[in-house]
Amino acid sequence: MAGQLSGHATVVAYDRRGFGETPPGIGPFSHLDDLLALLDYLELSEVWLVGSSVGGKLALDAALVAPERVSGLVLLAPGVSGAPAPDEEGLEPQLLWLDQQIEQQVDLGNLDEVNRLETWLWLDGPSGPEGRVSGAARNLALDMNLVVLSYDGSEGSDENVNAWERLEDLSVPTTVAWGSLDVGFLIAKSQALAARIPGAKYRCLEGLAHLPYLEDPSAVAAIVIDALAT
Repeated sequence: MAGQLSGHATVVAYDRRGFGETPPGIGPFSHLDDLLALLDYLELSEVWLVGSSVGGKLALDAALVAPERVSGLVLLAPGVSGAPAPDEEGLEPQLLWLDQQIEQQVDLGNLDEVNRLETWLWLDGPSGPEGRVSGAARNLALDMNLVVLSYDGSEGSDENVNAWERLEDLSVPTTVAWGSLDVGFLIAKSQALAARIPGAKYRCLEGLAHLPYLEDPSAVAAIVIDALAT
């Protein structure tokens, strides 16, 4: 996708701790501090942030903590610090079943099976058949998720920003997008964000799940290009 954006912006995709080749480290750390330090190191005074899932949470937090550094946001079914936990009674049965299977395999220490089930959940969508997305996209999703699992869930310290209570304070151009096949409560959360963030645009990506940038990178690139044109 970066190649599709290269004619419209300078793209920086950094190796976030615990999500790629950079391990979490042996002591406490903050993803938000890492991001702001990276901007300082690259001498980037102001940037657009594009984030998916927990990366979207980080982008939101950064826009609230350091608004002078953020020109705009593109959020793909983002996590939101301080958001209420979903009501389990309202979750789709297939999601609950997958969660139960994943928990069992975690208890057994079977990371390969956890990886298979989580890829089914996030790439295919909880209501989609396993293998709905195949080929290179699936292989990449499996490889990326196995890296995260191998780091034993080390995701850095909580930032305590509570973006959920401060969404109305956002003053930068924001686009919120989600896949129509994603988890139901994440779709609802994304819709709530789009309604609460002042002036936010929203896009539903039909036929895609939680990892649209792997399924259809062109569709996500088009959203980013449209946002940059605002």
